[in-house]
Amino acid sequence: MSRFRLCAMLAAGAVLAACAALPPPGAPAQRAAAFDLMGRVAVTHDGRAFSSGVRWQHLAGRDEIWLLTPVGQTLAHIEADATGATLTAADGKQHRAGDAGSLTREALGWELPLEHLSWWVRGEILPGGVIGEVVRDQQGRLVRLRQDGWQITLTHSPANGPAALPQRLELARDAHRIRLVIDGWRQESQ
Repeated sequence: MSRFRLCAMLAAGAVLAACAALPPPGAPAQRAAAFDLMGRVAVTHDGRAFSSGVRWQHLAGRDEIWLLTPVGQTLAHIEADATGATLTAADGKQHRAGDAGSLTREALGWELPLEHLSWWVRGEILPGGVIGEVVRDQQGRLVRLRQDGWQITLTHSPANGPAALPQRLELARDAHRIRLVIDGWRQESQ
């Protein structure tokens, strides 16, 4: 075998091996760190409004979200993983879809961009997303981001240091607005 052919075969093998290691287009290279949060969510869309308490448990490969009344009763329970997403309403009726965004759009009338939000809620940028703007405060914390069509504004407590997690997020896309106020964080181990 000629030297040229051998070099060409080795180069082709290296390129194929490098391509095999890349995640699929649009897929994040890793999952956001695990967390458990409690808070409140307010949504406006198409001239309508929705608000509730929220508990969100984010683990490796799985999310669970409870939308709650002011006294803590469950309005809806959302479970999402790689196989799809399910919403169980207070009356026991179930809705299913391929992902949480499609599920909430179909069942509730508004989209919850869960894959993105699992990064944004921690003050991080979704790896691999299309970024239009990034603004950080003097401590280096993310305070404004435009990514994948969403405008995100994050608010941190002034007393907390640079590693502090956000206390409030406001998401906007077209006439769709989501405000998430975080009352408490509990870090999880993955």
